[in-house]
Amino acid sequence: MPDKRLKRVDLIFSDESVCRDVLADSLKKSNDDILKGILDSGLRGRGGAGFPTGLKWKFTSQEKEEEKYVVCNADEGEPGTFKDREILTKVPLKVFSGMAICAKVIGAKKGFVYLRGEYQFLRKELNKALDNFHALVKELGFDFEIKIRMGSGAYVCGEESALFESMEGKRGEPRNKPPYPTISGFRNKPTVINNVETLVYSFMICRIGAKKFQELGTADSRGSKVFSISGDTPIAGIYELELGMSLEDFVEEFGDGDTKAVQVGGASGLCVPRKKFKDTIIGFEGVPTGGSMMLFNSSRSMYNVLKNYVEFFEEESCGQCTPCRVGCQQLKLGIESVKKGDKPASYLKTLQKLAETMKVTAKCGLGQSVANSFSSIVDNFNEEMIY
Repeated sequence: MPDKRLKRVDLIFSDESVCRDVLADSLKKSNDDILKGILDSGLRGRGGAGFPTGLKWKFTSQEKEEEKYVVCNADEGEPGTFKDREILTKVPLKVFSGMAICAKVIGAKKGFVYLRGEYQFLRKELNKALDNFHALVKELGFDFEIKIRMGSGAYVCGEESALFESMEGKRGEPRNKPPYPTISGFRNKPTVINNVETLVYSFMICRIGAKKFQELGTADSRGSKVFSISGDTPIAGIYELELGMSLEDFVEEFGDGDTKAVQVGGASGLCVPRKKFKDTIIGFEGVPTGGSMMLFNSSRSMYNVLKNYVEFFEEESCGQCTPCRVGCQQLKLGIESVKKGDKPASYLKTLQKLAETMKVTAKCGLGQSVANSFSSIVDNFNEEMIY
């Protein structure tokens, strides 16, 4: 286990006035130099899946299509996550500048911010920031335009291909893969889609250099990450922390002295019990997270927590595939039956098998991730599912 203590960092929310100089400098560099910096930095997507950002840009840049796009995924729908809202509120120009640098590398002239439907209240100020950004790129002689597209409140549209369907005016449903967005994304054209935080880190790497970014984190989890911290904590809020810390150190800093579990990664993430805090690393070599960290103390019923998650997935399933559509319903009915005593405790094992089946048969990440919270809560808090 890496010897990493919890360390607060200030890259994301640092001075936004540097954007003009960094963007001007980046636009003078060759695409190969920019790509090398992103690749060498070890930056991986901050949405949770962790695909190397530099590879995504590289694959899209190699496509011969004349029409390409950059899309910022700001559909922050994961329960317990509110960091992207803060980033867009405080440093929107960094997000737009990250998109512009990506556009230069891949050869795109248009970009879109897909904004969560519930964040409509941000749109007015974002449009003002976009006006300033467009004036800046025009001054720098770079042909790139960004537009905002609003979501409609569907959790599944956080999945990249469902997001493209929504942007194209269709029902938000995941597409079959392959092809992947780097080949066929928005309007079936090569597209880079990164979330808000990833784009800002791409910008920051262009500012501070790959080597300095590599000094943070671990070999498998380079850099820092913005966390949305909520639940039973005296200091709920948004914090940028170095990756690679143990959950024990995290709880020591943010817990209330009686933390019995931490839900890492929101409803689609893993629930880690107190006995595993010491050996759990927050990072890609341990438990990766899109940013949501929800702490629960001994007053909380983990049955109620699980039921809330399953109801959420049942509501948000697009219904396109049977494993997710039916599976979520049966998981909810199943835990309710066990709790009431209509089914024996052993039935929980049957439900876990169903959840694991969903993991390999559901069409997209929504259905595939249900097993994360379901199995980890049932495994670690079995007695609370029964009594």
